[in-house]
Amino acid sequence: MWSRARLSLRWNMRRRLCTAAPRLIEDEGDWFYSSEWWGSESQSEFNGNTVFRSVSEKGNGVVSVLAYPSSRPNKVYWPETEKWLEQRYAEMHRGSEHGEHFRILGYQWRVLRFNEHTRQSTVKIMAAYRETEPGSICIMQQPQCLAIPYVKSMVSLGLSTIASSNYNLMAAVHGKKRMHILCIGHGGGSLPLFLANKIQGAVIHVVEIDPVVISASVQAMGFPAFSVMTPSGERALSKHDVVNEVMWKGIHERLYLYESDAEKFVLENNNMYDIIFIDAYDGDDIFPNKLWDPDSPFLKSLSDRLHPKHGTVVVNLHADSDISNPNESVSHSYQQVLPIRRYVSRVCKAYKDVLIGEEQPCNGKIGCGLGFAISVPWVCNTSLVVSRGFGLSSGFVNRDMVVNTLISNSVKVHQMLNLPFSCLQYIKRDFTVV
Repeated sequence: MWSRARLSLRWNMRRRLCTAAPRLIEDEGDWFYSSEWWGSESQSEFNGNTVFRSVSEKGNGVVSVLAYPSSRPNKVYWPETEKWLEQRYAEMHRGSEHGEHFRILGYQWRVLRFNEHTRQSTVKIMAAYRETEPGSICIMQQPQCLAIPYVKSMVSLGLSTIASSNYNLMAAVHGKKRMHILCIGHGGGSLPLFLANKIQGAVIHVVEIDPVVISASVQAMGFPAFSVMTPSGERALSKHDVVNEVMWKGIHERLYLYESDAEKFVLENNNMYDIIFIDAYDGDDIFPNKLWDPDSPFLKSLSDRLHPKHGTVVVNLHADSDISNPNESVSHSYQQVLPIRRYVSRVCKAYKDVLIGEEQPCNGKIGCGLGFAISVPWVCNTSLVVSRGFGLSSGFVNRDMVVNTLISNSVKVHQMLNLPFSCLQYIKRDFTVV
């Protein structure tokens, strides 16, 4: 554990070293990386500081976390957050003669990378310490911040779709009903943390095959340690840590992070999920075949785990060119950068056929539901959505009607969750019925 003086020195060193850090663009209170950041072949020119590094045995190669400075929130707002931490501590230690004073050291962007080149996840963290234990540094991922466009797309489309499927999202947001969510692929954990923070009724199971990724997210990216589960289904931490309770009480109890193969997990559990998010790529940036093969046990079991009336699945896919460009008129070099490109249409068809195919009942009908794909702004990703809740039993899809319904409900979702970004820009772009 770093001492406060040592961390402060390192923090200041990072500020001086990172003068060429990637430009961040403000987006209605949140930030995402600009195109020059995403287009860069290497981050070395940005002088990121490595805060975690380990070798994976699960196909991800070298797993590392790099830190970059963040100018927001401005230092003038830090006392407000310090006061919030102190109030939380006082609420949990009523009757104590002495309060606790927290001090913020600063904020950083932290980037999870595989094999030195694949930027897998990005989060913002806050570092703080308690004055009574100045040598004890804690980091907290900022749960309201989604840094990467495709994650915002997954959230926007997933919640707008389920809100369009006769699901009472408002009740879940206010904790009046449970919303069961499954996230396959963990990364830094920004997606499940964002959902748990915004939806009080959300109970979220997260499945990650690589223990090194789990360690990186907890140790270097500020994901709640209390969420980690053992193979026996117990919490890895038998009791609450004081600081973790201060930062996460009310949120981390609803997060369950499992180290497991996704196929094994869905085969062995009997949970029913309202919405499922899938973002699972290995160190070579490949979406494993068994997660989209229509004959695989995974997809068939996933169908059993999905709510029959309003169940919604959202999948992150790399490159939308296979949908928008069926004639394969994409350069060979572009295909090498985006190896999933040639499989996108097949992935979409597999999910649609297995989850809402002609033999799949939903809403008391046969073959109802909808599958569609939308390209993500600024990055080469596609968000695939398959929903059992649209009730399109006739097989005829009125594209404009679907888009208008999604747009209307996206406005409601934005207001309901007080989102720091607009959902609209993630719905209007290249809508394609699967």
